[in-house]
Amino acid sequence: MMPALDPVLLAEQLIDCESVTPATGAVFNCFEAMLRPLGFEIHRFIAGEAPDGPVENLFAIRRGPEGSRHFAFAGHLDVVPPGEGWSSAPFKAERRGELLYGRGAVDMKGSIAAMVAAAAEIPAEAGTLSFIITGDEEGPARYGTVPLIDLIRDLKAEPDLCLVGEPTSVNRLGDMVKIGRRGSVNMWITCKGAQGHVAYPHLADNPIPRLIALLAELDALVLDDGTAWFQPSNLEVTDLEVGNKATNVIPAEARARISIRFNDQHTGAGLVAMVEDVARRHKGEVRAVISGESFITLPGDFSNLIAEAVKAETGLDPELSTTGGTSDARFLRAVCPVVEFGLCNATMHKKDEAVALEDLVVLQRIYRRITLAALGA
Repeated sequence: MMPALDPVLLAEQLIDCESVTPATGAVFNCFEAMLRPLGFEIHRFIAGEAPDGPVENLFAIRRGPEGSRHFAFAGHLDVVPPGEGWSSAPFKAERRGELLYGRGAVDMKGSIAAMVAAAAEIPAEAGTLSFIITGDEEGPARYGTVPLIDLIRDLKAEPDLCLVGEPTSVNRLGDMVKIGRRGSVNMWITCKGAQGHVAYPHLADNPIPRLIALLAELDALVLDDGTAWFQPSNLEVTDLEVGNKATNVIPAEARARISIRFNDQHTGAGLVAMVEDVARRHKGEVRAVISGESFITLPGDFSNLIAEAVKAETGLDPELSTTGGTSDARFLRAVCPVVEFGLCNATMHKKDEAVALEDLVVLQRIYRRITLAALGA
């Protein structure tokens, strides 16, 4: 084992590296410098082009004895833009009282710092340990974890289990573990008509009433009532646009966007087909992007060892949940069983994002317990 590392100091170093998605460069240099002294073999590469890239990714592995188990930490070093109104510089970590402030403190540079500090306490003979880290989780996620998985497979380095350090806790560190996520699909709907003068409607074709009727039919749908592990799927209208600046012109086109978060009773393709069928009845056209399918890692040995580690350090019995948005776990689940656990999420994506100093220390201890148990050490 290496000398103990302070997760708070590590988190400060990562926060100080500006890394708005898609992230490259300094933050990965900082992260690599943390891992190399711990004996990790580092693989870094850049994928993609504008507008969704370039994106930097990193896979680090410290191989244990031949035949030993392989446990992976996964996460992202990119962050959302900080916005205005911070009490301190968003990319200059600042301790105030019992909190550490900075963009990424909880989502998720703080968790990554705790992972590194935990890894420093795991003996090499315990098994194989790796980090799957992207710079494109907060963005389109086209050039992040997916090409990382390709690299891992090329290296024949698939882990047996993977923990994603997303901020899953709600009110207290350790109160929630995510064992699955709903799927996500966005669709752009267009109704076309014929432009004309409002005083001569018989010479035009107004697409707006058709689009409104189309959206009303979609909004009235009940997709399902939920399942044992998932809340009901929901369809939301997220944008409505015509862009007609003239008061006396019937527009030629009307557009809308919808988003569906869906459980394991649906597939992305099936929902797209359903919306296309409704759209056809109203002479509408649909373009869709499926961000990910729903998945679940059913309760069992993996979630149990995480719950035991959490209870040992916090006294809490964590709730197993599938709520919330998407994460890179939707891709990693194709490689091995994956569960998410990390810091409290109350300030993520907000101004003055902050983490409790003590939570970073406790999370390091929880991650250490999880790693040892996952490796069978």
